[in-house]
Amino acid sequence: GVGGVGGVGGVGGDMASTSPASPSLAQQVQEVKLWSNKKERQQYDNFANLFALIKTVEKLEKAYVNSAVSSERYEAACAELIAKYKTLRNTLVDTVPDVQHFMSTYSMHCVSAKHRLQVGIPATIEHRVKRPGDASSAVNVAECVHHYIGAMDTLKLNMAAKDQIAPCLSDLVVSLHKVSQLPADFAGKLCIRRWLERLDNMRASDELGEDEVRQLLYDIENSYNTFMQLLGGGGDNG
Repeated sequence: GVGGVGGVGGVGGDMASTSPASPSLAQQVQEVKLWSNKKERQQYDNFANLFALIKTVEKLEKAYVNSAVSSERYEAACAELIAKYKTLRNTLVDTVPDVQHFMSTYSMHCVSAKHRLQVGIPATIEHRVKRPGDASSAVNVAECVHHYIGAMDTLKLNMAAKDQIAPCLSDLVVSLHKVSQLPADFAGKLCIRRWLERLDNMRASDELGEDEVRQLLYDIENSYNTFMQLLGGGGDNG
């Protein structure tokens, strides 16, 4: 087999020697560039990264559903991909304001990935898959209260930029999904998720308006009071 390869190489050499003036394939094919400067090249690189990331999430979701990956490995990998997606979205918010449109443009039929990236948390957290070693119920509730208070304090300190608010809301919605005592349709989770989707279309430095901050604070306070009432802990956050 190796000798055969060498033979082919030899034939190629003979052909090249008999036609020294023949243009190479690279010379015959005219290169077509998608970009004309470094900025445009970076943009296409980001498009490629977004495309690959969405496809990877889709494959991971299918692997999890088919039990081809454990819950622990799925959750860790999914959380990492979601974090990368959020970082990339900050970069592409001007050029890709609507990820759904991006997916349609490039014929990406990735329903599972679309849902997972919109929700922003792994399926194991969204559907409260209890695993050995998980924190106790009391710890999850305490973590939730901590994130509620942190989010409200952030807004009360007049911090209104996306990169100041979104991390607080992301931590809050993840912690809410860990509290098994809450009903699956707890309105607080849906409300916070809507705000996260709204922030998703903003640049990191963009700020919510005064009325938006006031509404968000009102929504969080209402969610917190309902949360405490459902858990029998009262509802006054002071």
